[in-house]
Amino acid sequence: MAETRFDICLDTVLAHEGGYADHPSDPGGATNMGITRKTLARWRQVSPWWALAKTEVRTLQLPEAARIYRDGYWLPVKAEQMPPGLDLALFDFAVNSGPNRAIRSLQSVLGVRVDGAIGPLTLNAINTRIAVAGAAGLIDALCDRRLSFLTRLSTFAVFGRGWSTRVKTIRQAALRAAGNSSTPSTSTKESKTMDILNGYKTYITAAIMLLAGLAQVLGVDLPTLDSGSAGHLIMEALAVIFLRKGLKGDIGQA
Repeated sequence: MAETRFDICLDTVLAHEGGYADHPSDPGGATNMGITRKTLARWRQVSPWWALAKTEVRTLQLPEAARIYRDGYWLPVKAEQMPPGLDLALFDFAVNSGPNRAIRSLQSVLGVRVDGAIGPLTLNAINTRIAVAGAAGLIDALCDRRLSFLTRLSTFAVFGRGWSTRVKTIRQAALRAAGNSSTPSTSTKESKTMDILNGYKTYITAAIMLLAGLAQVLGVDLPTLDSGSAGHLIMEALAVIFLRKGLKGDIGQA
C-alpha cells in the first residue's frame, strides 16, 4: 500500500520526537514518541491524568501513537486539505505547540481573521496565495513565525538549539515536498516586497485603464484605442477595483 501524506509527514515528525524521555525541565513530563503523559491519559480517558502510570507512556506502541497524532493534530489543522509541504509545516507546528496556535499563526501569515478554525475562506486564501506566489513563501513565513514564538518561551535556553534545528529541518523538508528544493534563500524583505507588488498589481492595471479612458474623454488621441472605447475602459476599470475590494473583504472574514 502506498504511503499517504499523513504517513510521510508522521515519519518526519517522529524522527524529531524520539523515544521515551522524562526531562525535568520539560513541562510535558514523561513523553514517548512525542506523546506526553497527559495527552495519553486524555486519549485513554483516564482522569485525573496523573492516575496514568509512567510505565504506560514508556510502553506506548506506534499504532496507537499514530492514531493520537491523526486525531489530535493532523485532522484538527485540516492538514489533509493542505498542499504538500504546507501540510508538514503546519502539522509539525501543531504537534510542537498545539493545533490552535499553529492555525492562528497560519491565519496571521495569510492576513485573514485569526480565530483558530480553518474554514472555506481560510482554505481559499491559502489556494489564492499559492496560485499567485507558490507555496515556498507561505511555508517560509509560517516557519519564521513559529521560530519567533519559540524564542520567546522561558524554556528556550534549555531546548532552543533542538527547536531551532527542528524548524530548520522541517522547513527544508516542506520546501522539498512543495517542489522547491532550494533552501529559503529569499530574504524576508524581498518576500514582503513581492507580496506587496502582487497585492497591488490589479489596482495598477485598473488605474492605467481608468487614465486611458479619461484621456479619451478629454480629447487626447490614443491611436491604439477605438473611438468608442473610453466609456468601456472607465467602467471596466471601476469594476476591477470594486471587485478586488469586495473579494479582499470576503477573504478577510475567513
